[in-house]
Amino acid sequence: MIELVRGEDCIACDKCIDVCPTDVFDRSAAGIPLIARQSDCQTCFMCEAYCPTDALYVAPDATPLADRTVIPEAHIGRYREQLGWGKGRRPGSLIAIGPELPHGTPPPRLSEVAPRVSESTHVAGTSRPQ
Repeated sequence: MIELVRGEDCIACDKCIDVCPTDVFDRSAAGIPLIARQSDCQTCFMCEAYCPTDALYVAPDATPLADRTVIPEAHIGRYREQLGWGKGRRPGSLIAIGPELPHGTPPPRLSEVAPRVSESTHVAGTSRPQ
């Protein structure tokens, strides 16, 4: 759930407002987005991912934090960092850990296994070409 917009880091680009699928933010007169509808947050992390200055923090929990002052500094903008988005960051796809991929002969392609249906072949439930 969205927990924090750091005003001192925000450049008022409105990317968080634009990408939010549930319209959680309102534009303020100062340009800093306001968390207007926190309970509508789906915890999709889109706002944090698209923030070019890492000014947002989305907690992975679906309930608001009791005390926002306990958010570790290192967690603000961490999702974007883990994705590898931003200048000087290594793309997350290069450091992702996943299952071992099998090596050897690849499985046959569907086009190699299934016979092609030609115009001379009639398939049940279809009309023949005229």
